[in-house]
Amino acid sequence: MLPIDKRLLWALVLWLFSSTALAADLEVENPRLRLLPGDLPAAGYYGLRNTSDETMVLVGAQSPAFARVMLHRSVEDDGQVQMRHVPRLVIESGDSVDFAPGGYHLMLMERSRPLAVGDEVTVTLEFEDGRRLPVAFRAVSPASL
Repeated sequence: MLPIDKRLLWALVLWLFSSTALAADLEVENPRLRLLPGDLPAAGYYGLRNTSDETMVLVGAQSPAFARVMLHRSVEDDGQVQMRHVPRLVIESGDSVDFAPGGYHLMLMERSRPLAVGDEVTVTLEFEDGRRLPVAFRAVSPASL
């Protein structure tokens, strides 16, 4: 049997407990990834509900399937729809945020591997306090939205 570094073991235990606690504090509904042809950016949509007693602040996301993942919001300005980067999104206790076409969404750019409709893609949501929440997104066609 190989010796185990006790610091590594404690770090793993703490990470598991913090991930479990965060998962219990947030509900993710219907995670789907709008997949476009070629290397065009994909968009991530889902519902996020804060069931904890504290405010949660979403500050980013990452995925091994994409080089870059950013939080965006579509807004209308002088009759034109524009996408704007969202550096942080505050979610109060008991509140929900819908990531949907025409509003908040994840923009996933520069695929690291080919993807097809039906594939599962892990996206890890990152919070200001350092907690992370991995979520399995299902790749869907734009027509299904």
